[in-house]
Amino acid sequence: MADYYEILGVAKDASSEEIKKAYRALARKLHPDVNPSPEAAEEFKLVTNAYELLSDPAQRQNYDLGGSGSASGFGGGFPGGQFGFGDIFEAFFGGGQASGPRSRASRGEDSLVNLDLTLKDVMFGVKKTLNLRTAVLCPTCSGSGAAPGSSPVTCSVCKGAGHTRQQVRSMLGTMTTTQPCRACSGFGTIIEDHCETCMGQGRVRGERDLDVDIPAGIQNGMRIRLSGEGEVGTGGGPAGDIYLEMRVLEDEIFARDGDDLVATLDVSAIDTMLGTSVKLEGIDGDIEIEVKPGAQSGDEIVFKSRGLGKLHGNSRGSLRIIIQAVTPAKLSSDDKAALEKIRKGRKDPAPKFAKNGQGFFEKLRHRFAAR
Repeated sequence: MADYYEILGVAKDASSEEIKKAYRALARKLHPDVNPSPEAAEEFKLVTNAYELLSDPAQRQNYDLGGSGSASGFGGGFPGGQFGFGDIFEAFFGGGQASGPRSRASRGEDSLVNLDLTLKDVMFGVKKTLNLRTAVLCPTCSGSGAAPGSSPVTCSVCKGAGHTRQQVRSMLGTMTTTQPCRACSGFGTIIEDHCETCMGQGRVRGERDLDVDIPAGIQNGMRIRLSGEGEVGTGGGPAGDIYLEMRVLEDEIFARDGDDLVATLDVSAIDTMLGTSVKLEGIDGDIEIEVKPGAQSGDEIVFKSRGLGKLHGNSRGSLRIIIQAVTPAKLSSDDKAALEKIRKGRKDPAPKFAKNGQGFFEKLRHRFAAR
């Protein structure tokens, strides 16, 4: 794998300004508009890829730790210098009619961004502000790639056509081939005075904030497409899209079951027998919970419209509280004596096996499976 520090001719502890300065110096010599040779074009690809990676703090740190050496910033390769399959086919075999000069503007890359949400965010929907570090339009040249006050000039080799024709004699007769102009890389024009800010790319690294409305009821793994909010393309080309992937975080108390919220309420054995009431804090406010006398483990207390908002709807799911009887592990002598007196007075049946499928955990499993 190529050493990007060596490609730019800087030390591994070089500052961001030193890296930028080294890239500018090399770009002035190797840019396809200045040096049309194939060797320079290949070297410019490497230089640009190295700069894009090392100018991004996160990618540089990953690279320094032995990570991938593939820069993801501006998509790799030299801006506007990529040739598609059709260009390669024409370069070798010619074409019937040339399509004219290629545009310097190309569409920006799409981006995938993970967004963490809480159950409260999902319950009501939420507005989030994303801080994006991406490619933005160059403020100096507005995407043209040329220095202020200058503009690209017509290529003297292809006369602005973006391609050249060549006649080749063969056993089949004289054939005319068409290929992209090497002098201007197929653009039909040459930028003689590059913008110092973006070095002819028409875009720079920048930060911007983006407000996004997340609807209620969104689920984990769902994606929202933000059209035209991604990185700006080279030459002032249109921006790509951003895909927001949702990650709904687990809550300490409440679990999600579709549009319902589920929580377990620990209740002492005495309170399950005699009944009790309690006020607890929920996601959307306090919850008044009444445990009726004789409550059993696995019983549910349901609160309608206290769950999560439904996606593309105005209603909400339910809040389901599942009772779990808690038996104390230790009792005082007085407690034991009192309970022993109650047991003798009640004459409850002796312990026995429950019928298959009638145990607490079996009931709970079937209750969830039925939903």
